[in-house]
Amino acid sequence: MILLANFINAVAGILHFILMLYIWVLVFRAILSWIRVPSLYQVQVLLYRFTEPVLGPVRKYFPPYKFGGIDISPIIVFVVLIFIDTFIVKSMSLYAQQILQQQTLSL
Repeated sequence: MILLANFINAVAGILHFILMLYIWVLVFRAILSWIRVPSLYQVQVLLYRFTEPVLGPVRKYFPPYKFGGIDISPIIVFVVLIFIDTFIVKSMSLYAQQILQQQTLSL
């Protein structure tokens, strides 16, 4: 059971890192969409290709023309990612800690 708990805890840590990294990628994409720096064009293209598969479907349900031309899809994705991190990943980590605590109590 200790191996299972450590495995769950490791997966939770990796998922947390990936989610936080993706949130920062979304932040950089949003910032670079507000300013135009020609030398960062390749970075903008890379960020677009990395984030558009997630933002595109959200934009279908919340098109910018319904919100005065403001694209709120990054905000919605932020909220969903933070929810996933707070609810699922933290629950996995707490579950792993509970398994470890039960294991030490039974010894």
